[in-house]
Amino acid sequence: MASTALDAQMKAEGVPPTAVKPSSRRDYKGFVAGVFSGIAKLTVGHPFDTIKVRLQTTNKGRFSGPLQCVTQTVKNEGIRGLYKGATPPLVGWMFMDSIMLGSLTVYRRLIAENLFHASSWTPGAGDGAGLGFTALLDALKSSPTSSPPSSSSPTYLPPLGHGIAGILAGTTVSFIAAPVEHVKARLQIQYAANKSERMYSGPIDCLRKIYTHHGVRGVYHGLCATIIFRSMFFCWWGSYDMISRWMRQRTNMSAPAINFWAGGLSAQIFWLTSYPSDLVKQRIMTDPLGGGLGDGERRFPRWKNAAVAVYRESGWRGYWRGFLPCFLRAFPANAMALVAFEGVMRSLP
Repeated sequence: MASTALDAQMKAEGVPPTAVKPSSRRDYKGFVAGVFSGIAKLTVGHPFDTIKVRLQTTNKGRFSGPLQCVTQTVKNEGIRGLYKGATPPLVGWMFMDSIMLGSLTVYRRLIAENLFHASSWTPGAGDGAGLGFTALLDALKSSPTSSPPSSSSPTYLPPLGHGIAGILAGTTVSFIAAPVEHVKARLQIQYAANKSERMYSGPIDCLRKIYTHHGVRGVYHGLCATIIFRSMFFCWWGSYDMISRWMRQRTNMSAPAINFWAGGLSAQIFWLTSYPSDLVKQRIMTDPLGGGLGDGERRFPRWKNAAVAVYRESGWRGYWRGFLPCFLRAFPANAMALVAFEGVMRSLP
């Protein structure tokens, strides 16, 4: 079979054979491996994320830039200040990456089997070129009962298929990510070193107060903004497939090395395309909820209001405030996360 030959070739070249029919029984692997991805991502990336959120949600007068933000944070709050709000993402990212990467694996398989009629959906598989638009159009034109012509049916899932799977996985995980990131963001913008002076003593207290005064809707404040932001996973996973394939064909790197470099570079592509939507999301999530919570008056009833407010305050540059620590974080955090994920995927039966 063609799939068997492809597996043998990919195994010889160090590409993990994680996706050969029949493998619906192996869908669990993505969910398990995602837990280890979340741990790696938090350990490396949370200090960068704290600086990013603080720069995104304060005016220009408080911090002149990321270096001053780091210096003041460490000076006033110690090293632990950089890990403020780390408890929700420690639990949340383990769970979120499990859902995101697990569902991504499932969506890749379903799209490969039912849309592109491909036998492999491992990132970087295959020797062809192109994004996959022609194959998708040919598949859509063919009738459901007829078998697709072999000339238009790649043996591997093309970048377009990985991108579509990324959108679906991003939307799926948004229902977990929105409340986690909401609580994390509100904890990260508490600047008082003394806990007694903070509105929230910790993640549980924050969640309890929001739910008490605003219910489930308050907990899920920013869900739509989260879905908009995470739909840009199209760029992340599409580029991850393209970079992985290029490195496999053009270099002699080992599989972990390819995972590291492709993971880091694709994450930076993702942030270059999605950062403005993330900034708007953070503005919405740190906007006062008002009411009985007593945290101030709400400013942004809709996504559009927050986006317009950013432009009015700082012009187009405002959408990129805090980008540097985010961009610096993207490579090491996601490179290590993908190494952990793919490594566990290869080790699981």
